[in-house]
Amino acid sequence: MIEFDELLAVAYKRERMQSRRLARGAAISEHAALYRTLAKAAAGQTVQALVDARRATQRKDEAARRQRETRRAERASAAQQHQRDSGTGGWRGWFDGSALPNPGRLGIGGVLVGPCGRTVEISAACGHGDSSVAEYRALIAVLEAALRERAQGIVIHGDSRVVVDDVNAPEHTGIRALAAYAQHARALIAQLGDARIQWLPRARNQRADALSRTAFELPPAAGAAA
Repeated sequence: MIEFDELLAVAYKRERMQSRRLARGAAISEHAALYRTLAKAAAGQTVQALVDARRATQRKDEAARRQRETRRAERASAAQQHQRDSGTGGWRGWFDGSALPNPGRLGIGGVLVGPCGRTVEISAACGHGDSSVAEYRALIAVLEAALRERAQGIVIHGDSRVVVDDVNAPEHTGIRALAAYAQHARALIAQLGDARIQWLPRARNQRADALSRTAFELPPAAGAAA
């Protein structure tokens, strides 16, 4: 006979109630009573087949439930991120750097927006180097501006995976050639106290990109918004 716990796991509430009444009336065990009740519900198929079918349905229902929970969690996370991006309760920043050619002349761009709408824009030529150096110098410029503005709870976004991952990496584990820039940026972040550096797609970093290109007196990249 199939284990009692396995039968209980697939029995409906009314079937469990019926089996308890049967056990009392027929003076049999609850296990035997539940088996009989499910045998009747099986309607010509075996109890094992009924158990297997209900187990399969339960697994599908559980998978659907987990998917719904995952979607809800993703929506909640997206809403929280949108709230952070919108500057509610804190500051926002964006940075971008350009090298023309690469390596070559550097231009940096940055935007800093306060919770009350105060906006600081940065656009400057910044020596020579490669694109990663340009990105780091742009980040540092935004961090310095944030310190001047006494920004709190700031989230700074950049589209350079190299720089975002490098500055967020444990100290002494990043890219050796960028170590001095990383050290400078981390020192500024420490002074701000509550600051996070996050990656975002290039398409969502258009203003900082345009400002970095303005440093060369070039028009924004194709598709970029001013």
